[in-house]
Amino acid sequence: MTPRHQRTPGRRTVLYALGGAAVAAPVLAAIAPHAFADPAQRSGTGAAAGLPLTIVNNSGAFDNANVHVYIVGNQDGQQVRVTPEGTLAPVALADNGADGYTDYAISLSGSETRLNLPYMSGRIYVSLGEKLKFKAVADGSGNAALQYPAGWVGSDPNYAVLHDCAEFTYNATGMYCNTTMVDMFSVPLAIQLTGAKNQTTGTLREGGRDAAFAAVRGNADFSKLVVDDTRIIAPGHGLDAGIFPKDYFAPYIDEVWSTYTGKDLTVTTNAGKFTGRVRADRFTFDGPAQVGFDKPSTRDVLFCDGKLAAPNDGTTGPVAAVLGAGFNRTTLVSHPDQPTTDPATFYATGLTNHYSKAVHAATEDGRAYGFAFDDVADFASYIQDNAPTGVKLTVTPF
Repeated sequence: MTPRHQRTPGRRTVLYALGGAAVAAPVLAAIAPHAFADPAQRSGTGAAAGLPLTIVNNSGAFDNANVHVYIVGNQDGQQVRVTPEGTLAPVALADNGADGYTDYAISLSGSETRLNLPYMSGRIYVSLGEKLKFKAVADGSGNAALQYPAGWVGSDPNYAVLHDCAEFTYNATGMYCNTTMVDMFSVPLAIQLTGAKNQTTGTLREGGRDAAFAAVRGNADFSKLVVDDTRIIAPGHGLDAGIFPKDYFAPYIDEVWSTYTGKDLTVTTNAGKFTGRVRADRFTFDGPAQVGFDKPSTRDVLFCDGKLAAPNDGTTGPVAAVLGAGFNRTTLVSHPDQPTTDPATFYATGLTNHYSKAVHAATEDGRAYGFAFDDVADFASYIQDNAPTGVKLTVTPF
C-alpha cells in the first residue's frame, strides 16, 4: 500500500469534515466532500445495492440491549444517517424529540446485526450502557446538521457515556475505513474488510485497553488525560482543556530547530525528495518545490495543524505530514532521513507522545490512529479495498 501521507489525506478529510478536530462542544458536523476518492466517480447503482455491514457485540461486558449503534455522516453535501432498516435518511430538525435530541440508535439483535451501508462518508458510533445525544440544528446556511459527541469536553452531554467510533468513506472507488484514537480512546473496536483480500485492523491484544490506560495514567504529564475507566483524552484536547502542559514539546521542538540549523533533513515523498535546513528560524525545504515551516507550538504538533498544517497540494502537505509524524514519534533529531519506517525507533525518548505510544502498544498489529499524521509510513489503523464485498465492526473484549 502506498503510504497515505503521499496520497490524498483522506482520513484527515473525514476528521475535519465531521468536526473531529474542533474543540468547542458540542461538535457541529460540517458539510464537506467525500474523503479518500473523487466523489464524481460515484454511481447510483452501488448506492442502491449498498455494502453489507455486520455489527458484532463481543464486548463480554454489555449485552445487546445495552449496545447502541449510530451511522451518521454526509452524502452529496447533505447530512444523513442510516436507519435501523438500513436505509439512508436526511437529518431533519424535526428529528429532535421532547428532550431536544434525536434518537438515531440502531439496536443489535442476535449474534450479528446486518445492515446495508450506502455510499457516504461518516462515522459508526458505538455507545455502551446509555444512548448518545445527537442534536439536529440549523447550520450557517440554514441546512439541517448534527452536533456530534465531543467526549473530550466535560460540558458535553455525552461526556459520561462510554462511547467511541470508527470512520469510513464508501463510494464507487471502494471502501476506506479506520478506527481512530485521534480525539480519544475508549471502546475497543475492530474492523474486518473483505473484498479483493481479507483485512482487519484495530484489534487490541489481550489486556490492551487496561495496559493503555495504565501507561498513560503512569506518566505525570499525561495522567490527567485518563477519565476514570471511561476514556483517555488525546493530549491536544487535554491541552485545550488545561489538563496537559501547553509547552510539553517545546524542548524537543527547540532541539529539532537547533539540530537542523547546522545540517540537512531529507524528506522523501511521492513528489520527490526535499532537503531542508533551518534558515532565519524557518525550516525551508528545496526540492520539487520550495516549502517552508515556521517553528510550531506543542499544540501544532499534537493536532498536526497550525504551523504544521498540510494542504492537499502534493508538496507542502506531504512534507508537513512527515514532520508531524516525526515530532509525535520523536524521530526527527535521531534520523535525518525521513520518514522513518522502523517502529522500534518510535517514541524512544522520554519526552514523546506517550498517548500515541500507549494506543499503538495496545493493538495486535501495532497500528493505531494516535495523531492525525499517524498514516505516515502506514502505521495507522486504516484499511481500504477497491472491490469490497463486506465490512464488519466488532466491539471486542474489554
